[in-house]
Amino acid sequence: MRGGTVQINWHEGQPVLSLDFHPASGRLATAGADHDVKIWVVSSDGSADKLPTVTFQSGLVPNGTAHSFAVNVVRFSPSGEFLASGADAGGITLWRLQTVDSGETWKTHKALLFHHKDVLDLQWSHDSAFLVSASVDNTCIVWDAIKGTVHQKLEGHMHYVQGVAWDPLGQYIASLSSDRTCRIYANKPQGRSKNADKMNFVCQHTLVKAEYQSHDESKPPVKSHLFHDETLPSFFRRLAWSPDGSFLVLPAGLSKHSSEVINTAYIMSRRDLSRPAIQLPGANTAIVAVRFCPVLFKPRGSNTDGFFKLPYRVVFAVATLNSLYVYDTESVPPILIYAGLHYAAITDIAWSSDAKYLALSSRDCYCSIVEFENEELGQPHVLPGFKTESYDNHNDLSVVLDKSLGLKEVAKGNMTCENKKPESVDSMEVDVSSSKLKMEGSPMTTGVTTPPLSAKNVTLRTGELAEGNVICENKKPVAVDSMEVDVSDNKVKAVTSPVAVEVTPPPLSTKNSASSKPTKKRITPIAIN
Repeated sequence: MRGGTVQINWHEGQPVLSLDFHPASGRLATAGADHDVKIWVVSSDGSADKLPTVTFQSGLVPNGTAHSFAVNVVRFSPSGEFLASGADAGGITLWRLQTVDSGETWKTHKALLFHHKDVLDLQWSHDSAFLVSASVDNTCIVWDAIKGTVHQKLEGHMHYVQGVAWDPLGQYIASLSSDRTCRIYANKPQGRSKNADKMNFVCQHTLVKAEYQSHDESKPPVKSHLFHDETLPSFFRRLAWSPDGSFLVLPAGLSKHSSEVINTAYIMSRRDLSRPAIQLPGANTAIVAVRFCPVLFKPRGSNTDGFFKLPYRVVFAVATLNSLYVYDTESVPPILIYAGLHYAAITDIAWSSDAKYLALSSRDCYCSIVEFENEELGQPHVLPGFKTESYDNHNDLSVVLDKSLGLKEVAKGNMTCENKKPESVDSMEVDVSSSKLKMEGSPMTTGVTTPPLSAKNVTLRTGELAEGNVICENKKPVAVDSMEVDVSDNKVKAVTSPVAVEVTPPPLSTKNSASSKPTKKRITPIAIN
């Protein structure tokens, strides 16, 4: 594995705000404050001491004909036929891939004009027929990409919507806002059109606050928000679903234990989207983006008592304002940490479809690329009966996933937010029944220029589950605003001193994190031993 900051002129010295890899060709698209979207070719000669080579191919907006403002987000459709770009002032442009004598070119397909303020995030549906956008106008819009029309407007947030994610199974849309809430919308079809259910999303859950019990039992519990407020120094809260749809990861998390405030990300099990199931180890700065590797990997067997009970490993990257963490579902600590990559805030993350490259963009005008060697992350795992081409009916994909997973619930009951009960779907199991948790991971080694982060520094924080409530060691209930808790009589023994955490144990925390100070080489990789 090798990686670093590529020193080329990406966007005329302007901040790079987003990037994405084409699912078939591997072309890299970047969007910047220079109002342009650029396409790049990433290649490597396999040399151990050289970074991948990035070559400019074309600019999509050379004359400002599509975007007259900074482009905040760019996303290829799963089919690879379209590219969507969202910009300031509310403009969204759909580009379509065309073949010409000179090679490939992207032509303007549709202009989606309904948001009246900046568009900050985009996500395609699995079949590439729809996309959802998030905007500073406090709304999300579901678009019909084929017709170029508004299918549905999702309202409810009281401040900027800075991240949006579409469930790959088509059942949910999740949005994250600087109003400190995450809203989960469920597809509740109404009526029939051409023998197909008409898509209709209804807010099913709103995650707002958690209640933490003070170490002093004489003091009442303290309510605390789950997420950062609008002072977060980033316009982006890019959340993401796992490629199999089994869980959702939410950035911009804020966990308060006594006087300690921890930057974190929450993992939501598809089983119960009304509450977090796991809290990732704390970071030194706020987490702004999450992106999943599109490839699933075979288990390594390094941690059979982990939180995730999946027949394969899922790998995902988490970016803070100044660092990059890579996790897999078979180990507790991150398997890779890069720090000091950039002088300004990180803005986005992208994986190539073959898991060979991991790229991230920054406001310091540069992008960094990490290249993984063949099977360095592991051997690819293919779901039984699963095909890579898009499904016309997301229910077919759900059936395939349900049969391949065969998992059980985390806890029984109906913990609800707002007015509706969560639907039960066979998917990820978060194991909270183990009394011991192994700490070994499968770390990847790079050149170490700062002290390594040891797995011993990762503190596990868990609580007990008692019938009727989620409680911590002192048996004080942990609650969330507008939610009722009813869980089964399962118990979890704390590996270290338990603390009261947000809705569901077991959360994780760490006091040691990667250094945020850039080095002269612009990159400070850290190996976890």
